[in-house]
Amino acid sequence: MDPVTETWFARRTWQEPAWTADELVAAKAGRRVSVVLPALDEEATVGPIVAAILPFTLGPDPLVDELVVVDSGSTDRTIEVATAAGARVVRRTDVVPDLEPCPGKGEVLWRALAATTGDVICYIDSDLVDFEPGFVPALIGPLLVEEGVHLVKGFYRRPLRLETSEVTGKFDNGGGGRVTELLVRPLIAALRPELAGVVQPLGGEYAGTRELLESLPFAAGYGVEIGLMLDTYATRGLDAIAQVNLGVRKHRNRSLLQLGVMARQILAAALSRCGVADAGGALTQFVQVGGEWLPDSTPVVVAERPPMREVVRRE
Repeated sequence: MDPVTETWFARRTWQEPAWTADELVAAKAGRRVSVVLPALDEEATVGPIVAAILPFTLGPDPLVDELVVVDSGSTDRTIEVATAAGARVVRRTDVVPDLEPCPGKGEVLWRALAATTGDVICYIDSDLVDFEPGFVPALIGPLLVEEGVHLVKGFYRRPLRLETSEVTGKFDNGGGGRVTELLVRPLIAALRPELAGVVQPLGGEYAGTRELLESLPFAAGYGVEIGLMLDTYATRGLDAIAQVNLGVRKHRNRSLLQLGVMARQILAAALSRCGVADAGGALTQFVQVGGEWLPDSTPVVVAERPPMREVVRRE
């Protein structure tokens, strides 16, 4: 890393975040905190995550003022499970209802801004296994206690739960984050090396100020995380970004074909923010059918939502 990035890493990285809920409640100073779980067919995992976060919402002076699951069109029991666990559930079609929803995770995160009231918004993916509730105070800590921080990224070890090491044959405890290592980290090194110190640029656990998030466009698909990070850097500078160590993150691992589609959306969002034209071509992959290798093309989702402050005016 260059000296500027090294200085930022030392100043804005918390390897062992130790804020207690009581300390952060005192630091809120009248600010409201919203925790948002985007969900699409997550009935198996969303309930325990909601239940783990719910205690932060209790008492006369809660750390979390609202816990909201924003559903992206689930066809399973996600809505029922999340509601029973104690969350307020909002369907994406009920937020900014005059706009037809785009497919994708970023669309739900964008609409969540209009469905919540917090000055600080913490996003937690709803497919996590063995969720650790300490993620929440760790992520919002720098926003409440540090001047100038507007975006906090979580980083963690990401076990590849269903694969074993080709070398040792043992359980692989660190093979997750394949798109990060094979695409995003090289891309950052080439186009935005100042951000090379961000450990998990694509991590789904992060928090931001409403002031920042409502001022930025959101990529509708999987490019949302890289887009927000690049736009924060471009508009607020490197020092507006911080990161905290969350330990271990376990979630559903995706196939290489699924990761390829994800990577294509991420690449589109990153290139557009770095002034590089994207031809918008579909991603062509190959699948074996009856002994033959046949092409399978997937259109890339490149839709972008404008800054929410341009869509919803708050009094």
